[in-house]
Amino acid sequence: MTVTVTKPAPNIRPRDRDTIVNALRAGVVPRLGLQHIQVGRRREIEALLADVSRVADGGAALRFVVGEYGAGKTFFLFLVRQLALAKNLVVMQADLAPDRRLHATGGQARLLYAELARNLATRAAPDGGAMRNVLERFVARAVEDGKRPGRATEDAIRAGLAELQEQVGGYDFATVVAAYAAAHEDGDEARQANALRWLRGEYATRTEARQDLGVRGIIDDGNVYDSLKLLARFVRLAGYDGLFVCLDELVNLYKLQSPQARNQNYEQILRVLNDVLQGTVEGLGFVLGGTPEFLLDTRRGLYSYEALQSRLAGNSFATDGLVDLSGPVVRLQNLTPEEMLVLLERLRDVFAGGDRARHLVPDEALHAFLDHCRARVGDAYFRTPRNTVKAFVDLLAVLDQNPGADWRERLGAVAIPEDGAADASAPADDGDGEAAGTDDLARLRL
Repeated sequence: MTVTVTKPAPNIRPRDRDTIVNALRAGVVPRLGLQHIQVGRRREIEALLADVSRVADGGAALRFVVGEYGAGKTFFLFLVRQLALAKNLVVMQADLAPDRRLHATGGQARLLYAELARNLATRAAPDGGAMRNVLERFVARAVEDGKRPGRATEDAIRAGLAELQEQVGGYDFATVVAAYAAAHEDGDEARQANALRWLRGEYATRTEARQDLGVRGIIDDGNVYDSLKLLARFVRLAGYDGLFVCLDELVNLYKLQSPQARNQNYEQILRVLNDVLQGTVEGLGFVLGGTPEFLLDTRRGLYSYEALQSRLAGNSFATDGLVDLSGPVVRLQNLTPEEMLVLLERLRDVFAGGDRARHLVPDEALHAFLDHCRARVGDAYFRTPRNTVKAFVDLLAVLDQNPGADWRERLGAVAIPEDGAADASAPADDGDGEAAGTDDLARLRL
């Protein structure tokens, strides 16, 4: 006789349950409780976990996570973010946008850095805004070091920051950190706020920074990457194991009208990639999310930049179902129908708060829902599952608020559109004075 043992559903806190349900109904990724709905892609997660461990050991990493709209790129990046936080890394996260990109001359790169700095997170402050926590941890370590006989706190701070001053822009960076430490000791809140503002990239002019902090430089469009390298070194001095930067929506670079603007951004990516491959940076990791067009298009995508194309080309031996996840590009594999079934089971558990007795639909309904999706959408329902997930959560919401409703009747009324997005080739305004419509080729439709 075969005995089936059902694994009990995990207890789900009401806060996590509400966050997950509300986010999925809106078609966005929840920041909490990802472990409750993670399904499949084990090998991809293992590859990124190896990157996180490499950064924690003082190395460097860069990955491009590539997938269609709705395939789960953002979810995957949020999951990597959690893995990095668990490894005692400091994490920065932001989405690229027309006014936020890697290279610019009109302030857009500084705005990207400022967004990253606002979202800076640690294990103790996972929701962002942790720049002050990092600074105070550094000061606390310096104070502890200064308690040794013959050692002053100021000397400990100066010694700790010495290695930063050897880097590009390091003198100003170290001066600002020292100013924060001194203001912290003196209880000068205004000067602490100014130092935080500088480290977050919020100063727009050098004159204002010089008046407030006595430094000649600021974090601007021309030194964003150098500032990230300095920050990676600093967080290690503060007792963390490294810095991990997550950037999503890189398709916004693909949409730039000007070939010059695109190439300048791609040059920044090439610079990061070369540093990582050559081992010239320590304790710094990047994961970048984009669509296949952003990577593969030889006219506007990364493959239009020959140096990047040669470095990012896939392994020619990885064919016939074989994969190679050791390269810089990770293509998200499709969820299988079986994995989609498991995902629906987990969503049902989340909606019930982990209590199986409160399930709104039986197992039969899960299979019927997948059959409905297959008939309405085709195989896209598991290739790009965002709309499928949203529709299922919407169905559960109706059943929860209308106890007398029959899931069979409601299922026939559910419309599940195939996931898509605005035309990826639609140009975005460069916003930095680049001439519009200067692309070397134009598309012609008959």
